[in-house]
Amino acid sequence: MKSLLKTAVNALALILVLPCLLVFWAGSLAIGRQRAFAGWSQAFSLIPGLCGVYLRRAFYRCVFPRCAVDVCLSFGTVFSHPTAEVGKSVYVGLYCVLGDVILEDDVLIGSHVSVMNGGAQHGIERLDIPVREQPGKWPRVTIGQDAWIGDRAVVLADVGKHCVIGAGAVVCSPIPDYAIALGVPARIVRYRNAAVVAQDSGSVPASTPKIGA
Repeated sequence: MKSLLKTAVNALALILVLPCLLVFWAGSLAIGRQRAFAGWSQAFSLIPGLCGVYLRRAFYRCVFPRCAVDVCLSFGTVFSHPTAEVGKSVYVGLYCVLGDVILEDDVLIGSHVSVMNGGAQHGIERLDIPVREQPGKWPRVTIGQDAWIGDRAVVLADVGKHCVIGAGAVVCSPIPDYAIALGVPARIVRYRNAAVVAQDSGSVPASTPKIGA
């Protein structure tokens, strides 16, 4: 019964967002998909409560290459690229900013998290032209299956499967599978699948560090 009710509500949400989708598709033809997408992502992020969750999900399921039927994208969360992918049972907390990302199945992202497309989006080598005009690199970032990203973390590189990234951490380089990483910049303190310590950590922690939500 519960499953049937969810299916019905998802169908209703899809009907409600259809006018927005038509305008978005028309805008994509007129000004390009990327430019047309930004305003709609911002608008849908401001719909509160459970209604907002269903409407955002319906919109992104029609826009993204992949967006599962059971994702939860919370109030205030904005995507900057229509090429993002969201896997099954993904949860994204309040006020997140997500770029061209792949969120694999069962990813858990806390509130106020930023997932950026690398740390070299603007060149800074030349002084004779503004930074905004210098070429940069925009690598796609993947958050691996069952990874947990703590509140207010900033992620600029891939995070592997089954990882935990501590609250407030800044991920500047790729994090391997099963790693727990904390700090600024994020450093691996141990691995979830074995009593393994990062080569530069020195000793095995006496207990698992508190990560944050």
